[in-house]
Amino acid sequence: MSEPRSCRRPEARLLPLLMACAALTLYTRRLRPRLLTWGATPEETGGTYPGDELVPDADGTSTMATTLPAPPEKVWPWLVQMGDDRAGWYSWDRLDHHGDASADRVVPEWQDLREGQRLPSMRDGRAWFTVARLEPNRTLVLRSDLNLACGRSFDPESEPMPSARLDGVWGFHLRPAPFGETRLVVRTRGQGRPRWLVGPFDLLLGEPAHFVMQTRQFQNLRVRLGAQR
Repeated sequence: MSEPRSCRRPEARLLPLLMACAALTLYTRRLRPRLLTWGATPEETGGTYPGDELVPDADGTSTMATTLPAPPEKVWPWLVQMGDDRAGWYSWDRLDHHGDASADRVVPEWQDLREGQRLPSMRDGRAWFTVARLEPNRTLVLRSDLNLACGRSFDPESEPMPSARLDGVWGFHLRPAPFGETRLVVRTRGQGRPRWLVGPFDLLLGEPAHFVMQTRQFQNLRVRLGAQR
């Protein structure tokens, strides 16, 4: 016969809390650093990249990398055509492209990209990335500024800064690698306000979600580039 709830020893009632604290400690100290630097060398994680200066006081950053089986000039066309109304994002399409398959070929009509151009991230046009830095075959930096109160993007140069917001950059940096390959380094930097609200969300959901989506994008780019060789 079990003890009445009110008669259980204090340590028994504390056990779930202690286990949760232990799991969180394990994640933040051991697993999280690996997620945020997946595939990247110490030199890559410690380096600076174009676009870092756009979020100088970042609350969080990640540097992930992979080697792609083609030179930068062959990788670049796939990156240039990203966008919700273009080629998609080459990740989990059910999550970020409404279930529509991302492009499996380079489309000439989508190769014209310029700084300042908006790339929709939602089909209704309420949210978008802005092309912040562009150097062909080398660097593509997308910037996102999201008003959390209404769930839409805003222009920080022409609109007042919302009190609840997420600002960040998603940078793709291509470097030649041996044997005609490309080293693709993806750097993110973000800042959210109010921090007490955005911080736990980033830690428990935002960062793991980015890891899942980014590694999937790496995989799909490798498949597409391998198929065109």
